[in-house]
Amino acid sequence: MRINSFMNTMIQEGAFTGKRQSHAVAIASDLVIVGGGMSGTCAAITAAREGLKVCLVQDRPVLGGNASSEIRLWVLGATSHMGNNNRWAREGGVIDELLVENMYRNPEGNPILLDTILLEKIALEKNITLLLNTSVYDLEKSGEDKIAFVKAFCSQNSTEFKLSAPLFMDASGDGIVGFLAGAAFRMGAESKEEFDELFAPDQKYGELLGHSLYFYSKDTGKPVRFVPPSFANRELSKLPRFKTFNLREDGCRLWWVEYGGRADTILSSEDIKWELWRIIYGIWDHVKNSGEYPDVENLTLEWVGTIPGKRESRRFEGDYIMHQRDVIEQREHFDAVSFGGWALDLHPADGVYSDKPGCTQWHSKGVYQIPYRSMYSRNIKNLFLGGRLMSASHVAFGSTRVMATCAHNSQAIAMAAKLCLEKGLLPAGLATADHMKALQNLLLQSGQYIPHTALNLKNDMLSDAGLEVSSEFELSSLPYSGPWKSLGFSMAQLLPVTESEKISMKLMLRSAQDCIQKVELRNSQKPGNFTLDRLLEQKEIRLRKGEHVYHIDFDFESKGSQYLALCLLQNDSVEVKCSDLRVTGILSVFNKFNKSVATSSIQSPPIGIGIDEFEFWVPERRPNGHNLGFELNQPLKAFGKGNLLNGIFRPTLTPNAWVASLEDAHPQLKISWREAKSIKEIKLFFDTDYDHPMESTLMGHPESEIPFCVKSYRITDGNGKLLHAEMENHQTINVISFKPAISVERLIIELDHPGEAIPAALFGLICN
Repeated sequence: MRINSFMNTMIQEGAFTGKRQSHAVAIASDLVIVGGGMSGTCAAITAAREGLKVCLVQDRPVLGGNASSEIRLWVLGATSHMGNNNRWAREGGVIDELLVENMYRNPEGNPILLDTILLEKIALEKNITLLLNTSVYDLEKSGEDKIAFVKAFCSQNSTEFKLSAPLFMDASGDGIVGFLAGAAFRMGAESKEEFDELFAPDQKYGELLGHSLYFYSKDTGKPVRFVPPSFANRELSKLPRFKTFNLREDGCRLWWVEYGGRADTILSSEDIKWELWRIIYGIWDHVKNSGEYPDVENLTLEWVGTIPGKRESRRFEGDYIMHQRDVIEQREHFDAVSFGGWALDLHPADGVYSDKPGCTQWHSKGVYQIPYRSMYSRNIKNLFLGGRLMSASHVAFGSTRVMATCAHNSQAIAMAAKLCLEKGLLPAGLATADHMKALQNLLLQSGQYIPHTALNLKNDMLSDAGLEVSSEFELSSLPYSGPWKSLGFSMAQLLPVTESEKISMKLMLRSAQDCIQKVELRNSQKPGNFTLDRLLEQKEIRLRKGEHVYHIDFDFESKGSQYLALCLLQNDSVEVKCSDLRVTGILSVFNKFNKSVATSSIQSPPIGIGIDEFEFWVPERRPNGHNLGFELNQPLKAFGKGNLLNGIFRPTLTPNAWVASLEDAHPQLKISWREAKSIKEIKLFFDTDYDHPMESTLMGHPESEIPFCVKSYRITDGNGKLLHAEMENHQTINVISFKPAISVERLIIELDHPGEAIPAALFGLICN
């Protein structure tokens, strides 16, 4: 960044009887985004890449909001720590790009490094003007229902900004732009009757989610004493929830250190922060000085947050207000542009002082669509609602509020802004069936995922191309090359089948005694879900003591493409042999639960709150999570080249990927046309394991690169000329641009297998 030279002469001004004015700067943009959290950041990058001039205004010194080093909460969304039944559900597009990049550079989860990644990504986009430490405090309107410009002030350079644009996006969290502009909003919980929400809380439980403040502890290697400040709350040990602390987590995972749900979470935010400081220093006083915790003598407080992580304040009204039934019933919308999958996650308003659990989480059976009509103000005509401001009831907000979901929504807003400007429309004018199809297509091309929606490739260059591949993976077996896995929990292998395919297979089991092993074939009642709530067939295998191979033959014949689950029910006497082979779209799951998001392997809600009861079937994180070893009588053929043109770039009903055979040393995709085509860009969609949540901070990951992702590949023309070579890929989407455009009748894409036991896979490609 270049800094302008200052004059060499001294400045001297005499006494002034009037009032001096701050330095003033006017900036005109296509889109002004207020709020630089994950939502505003992803929206700014999306819009800038689409050619819009963007002004991104952030009132803090860094980007990322609750994910930044100032607050240090991990980014999560529909994957929910891999603790629900939402398979392959990580959000796509820019938020995916950021999380993949963060894991590559920062598998340890250092929040400082995430700050740098976000700043770098913004700085690389020449269409973005970034204003840090700059707070919006006022605005002017052009009439009753449109914003003309906002006023902002930067405390660090004493500059006042006038920021004008035809379109505005408020992603500020508290909704400062919407509030000042007069946009309709809500604060607090709706009654059960308004949206027929049986889970709506009563006033005793509370109507707002509170703030949380994090802290770090550190082992100094020598004794450290702690003298608490006078404002520390030293009575915390008497509270119902103040029991034990897992000091291996360095303090910072105590999300339930929460307060403020009974207060105005905007106007009382500073008071809430002080109370959280009292709580934290009281916690540390108890840990260090109560004598109840061994091995804390060398621990010190390394960091305490100064800005609380805020969960809820204003929710603004759009043309559609999402509610509990949208989430639980997985309702479909003509204007779906995003999705969610986090639980309906409500917290007691009294927070750490409550005698109730820190949260009440109830999951839907799968991911749900989020409509565009919930992403703009119903009465301020040029205002988009970004991040957690989106139009939702308090109950639905319990799910939609998490950062990855908010970021995914905001990418849709940015693309909608592009279409609005191109077509001369305001946000509500875009909410028609035809415009939504165009918006959905643009989003899907950028990597956004919209459940039950495929990219329309009719006008793509590949629609009239011939496709040949050197091989196609057929799932005939997974070698017995992995560890033995105890059936202390029921285990299921997800198997992708197509029309008329059956499951007939051999498994290797080891039993401590002669016994009966129960086996079930299941799928899900709703296509695309992975709740495994429909029993198709049951079998019993008579096991002999020792290690043996057993044959299982099911009669069920598939009527179409879907995942079936071979379920081996819990049997403490039995182990099953697993495989080291990992393949795109093949996964094992277990009937157990993740303590971060559930309390049992069966979700059993109280009667009358409108929530389904079902089992959790969740995967294990690598390096665990092995597939079963098995042999199939007839191979499954769900991995063919036709998947490349189906417009879906992750596993859903099928793997949706062309997977090459491992025996194919140099997998090739050949594309040919009858006449030469002028190509400006090729976009490739690789597998970075959408089932992995990639938490951005604190948790850490055992790997920096996803093992399924093709790392190296080459593109040549029909004459063998090398057009592009990549040797160090780790990203989901690769965009190869040609300037000037190339004219070819044939393209050959040669992939290298990611590993000896991982075949190369490609979800799809787009040529423009």
